[in-house]
Amino acid sequence: MIIWINGAFGAGKTQTSFELQRRLPHSIVFDPENAGYYIRKNIPRELSKGDFQDYTMWREMNYSMLKYMDTEYRGIIIVPMTIVNPQYFSEIVGKLREDGVTVHHFTLCASKEVLLKRLLTRGEGKNSWAAQQIDRCIAGLSNEVFRHHLDTENLTVGMVSESIASMLHIPLQPDQRGRIEKLKDRVLTQIKHIRFFT
Repeated sequence: MIIWINGAFGAGKTQTSFELQRRLPHSIVFDPENAGYYIRKNIPRELSKGDFQDYTMWREMNYSMLKYMDTEYRGIIIVPMTIVNPQYFSEIVGKLREDGVTVHHFTLCASKEVLLKRLLTRGEGKNSWAAQQIDRCIAGLSNEVFRHHLDTENLTVGMVSESIASMLHIPLQPDQRGRIEKLKDRVLTQIKHIRFFT
């Protein structure tokens, strides 16, 4: 089973994914961005594109990896990835579903103001690349192709994770961490996923 967590930048995809992974035995977080960084590092400058999702090979690589993992791995695969182009979504998620792979998709939603506030807490200003994508993401993700839409405006990461698990009828392990330990885990997750673009 694959759980795909979509949403605009700042929606909480990564934090939610790792929160689920912490509380779901036999689960792994798969990051499709890694294929993009591999392509970006190994392709001639003349062939480079502004967004690595525009490479056909990025979509093909992630489809192939997820198909392989679903076949060979008996656990749950959690995928935090913003994808707003219905065609690109079809080439990965649609194709996986056509092949009989169970892919549950959730779009985490919040207002532009809340998304900007969340980006600021992770050090990204109003002129950052992620902030500049918010309008495009909100518009694109409103498409019914990207259901289920989950309003996270007033929810904590834990509540979002529990909502997703509840909708999928998946029992989560009890969260025994205290407030400080939860904060530490979230800060470490955030630090590990800071991207430096060159």
